[in-house]
Amino acid sequence: MLDPSPKSSEGQDRSIVRKKWRPFRAMDFETLMYPCFLFCRIIGLFPYTINGSTVVLTKRSYITSTLSMIGAGIWGVIVLFEVNIAGDISFDGVPGALQCNCYYILGGVIAVITYIMIKPRIDTLQIMLDVSSKLPAESYRKMSKVVHAKDILGFLFIVIQLYQCFVNSYNFGDTFLKLMTFYLTILVFQMDMLYMDCVCVLKACFAQLNDSLLNLRELVVNDEPHLLRRTYHEQRNPHLLMELKALKKRHLMISDAVHLVNKVFSMQILTTIVMTFAEITFGLYFYIVVWQEGTDVINLEKQIWIKYYITSVTYYSIKIVLIVWACDTGKDNALQIGTTVHDVLISTSDKQIKEELQLFSLQILHRENSFNAKGLVVDATLLTGIVGSITTYLLILIQFLVTKQVCIKK
Repeated sequence: MLDPSPKSSEGQDRSIVRKKWRPFRAMDFETLMYPCFLFCRIIGLFPYTINGSTVVLTKRSYITSTLSMIGAGIWGVIVLFEVNIAGDISFDGVPGALQCNCYYILGGVIAVITYIMIKPRIDTLQIMLDVSSKLPAESYRKMSKVVHAKDILGFLFIVIQLYQCFVNSYNFGDTFLKLMTFYLTILVFQMDMLYMDCVCVLKACFAQLNDSLLNLRELVVNDEPHLLRRTYHEQRNPHLLMELKALKKRHLMISDAVHLVNKVFSMQILTTIVMTFAEITFGLYFYIVVWQEGTDVINLEKQIWIKYYITSVTYYSIKIVLIVWACDTGKDNALQIGTTVHDVLISTSDKQIKEELQLFSLQILHRENSFNAKGLVVDATLLTGIVGSITTYLLILIQFLVTKQVCIKK
């Protein structure tokens, strides 16, 4: 949906949000996502506005996003040309140049995906807005403590690194390289946080659905002694069936939202995982080589990170841990619903309720509510695999360097 005249409606909507929004005190989906939406809008990644219960794509912001992406694309191509062909931007060794190319290519892929998915992402935000409308205010307040903290503190942490872009830069090429790296870093961070925020909302929806089923179980158990009373049974049973059907419909709606989030963010998250693995590996590689041999294998003056060896690895490690935590706990909440349905099924002897619960159980079995990136499930197993791979590589590297030093001494 494209709004050709967003000026008045967008300004009015923003003023309403400013009155409502408080840090760590979210009341609805819009106030929960406000910091992320604001930071995305600042760097030209959020060409949307929320009018009531509808997410619309505004023409002016869409043009701004397009121009931002075109400018960033040209900027990135120039940097790669200067590094690989012209040679105006040089590194101390092959590993440093390889890291630069890896980062720019993967960051460029995420930037392209971000722009291509502008319109599909509006459908995701719309269904997220619809699904989360059933959540109570207390759920939003609990979520906002994590969501607002990571969005605000993470953004400020990256902004602080902007200082490094203007110090120790001996020529325009170095500053040019650092500023582009900074832009890609903050772009990737904001899109990852947008994904994580959506996952957190879906996790809360699954938790609320599970709580509703537990309440239904109490009603069913309390209803059993009265089943001999025919009049009470005839009045009570339809109410329970209607509530159960409503929960089953809501589960289907949340499952569709999970599928859409996976579809829209899948390629971006997969690229983020590869980039995280590469950056952590490169950072630890440079540190170990300097520690073992005392030689400079990377020009730290071309890095945007203050205290590169600590800051870079810490940033990427915390970010991937948070993403995996959100996805893994979200999957656990979804699986818990199946267990609760079986508990309710065991607790009742009513034939109609049993049939409805069996249909609900089949629906749960046919909907795999896990968060994945092109088939790669994002959970604790993935994190274990990344840590294991990096550890194995570093152990081999240390063994190689130690053997090399022993041979030199001999």
